[in-house]
Amino acid sequence: MFDHFPFVSVFLALAALTLTPGLDTVLVLRNAARGGVQAGVLTTLGICSGLFVHGTISALGLSLILLQSASLFGWMKFAGALFLIYLGAQSLLAAWRGETLVVETSGTSKLTGLRAFRDGFFTNLLNPKLIVFYMLFLPQFIDPASAALPQALLVAAIHFLLGMIWLSGLAAAVHGARRVFARPLMSRLLNGCAGILLIGFGGQLAVFERP
Repeated sequence: MFDHFPFVSVFLALAALTLTPGLDTVLVLRNAARGGVQAGVLTTLGICSGLFVHGTISALGLSLILLQSASLFGWMKFAGALFLIYLGAQSLLAAWRGETLVVETSGTSKLTGLRAFRDGFFTNLLNPKLIVFYMLFLPQFIDPASAALPQALLVAAIHFLLGMIWLSGLAAAVHGARRVFARPLMSRLLNGCAGILLIGFGGQLAVFERP
């Protein structure tokens, strides 16, 4: 089933998305600052666990679409490529503006592990960008000849591992990371690199997958 799975392409696209500073990054840094490294890691676990929900829902939706129209599936793949370009353009714009992460540090109350996990899980689950991303991203790598759900869960698993490594690393080095990410140069570097990768990858897919 996974003989022709594009591991490298999936890894690069998800790595670019993971490295881009956003809501998940802010939440992990905030909770780690308030509740320590453990709270940051549990927040990360909640965030990354939500990815499997996105993957499952998207796969079920794609399966229904494939049963209805192969042409519609092709158009979804093209729309997904354009969405990657859109995300890349947003990252480049953020880099141009010099946007930085602002992490609220007021309040030092300890967070329970359950609260930290819940914060991460529901923030990820209700993130509209991720909902759209998974629905439009998955068709790029789904082989219509094989079951969609196992392939979608594999994508979610790769995303899970990348997210756990990156965000847990930030939680473990929260004090230094907060100062680093507050610097415009670092934020511009991350946003710029992620933007170039997403636009380049999305552009290649758009040309290749154009209906």
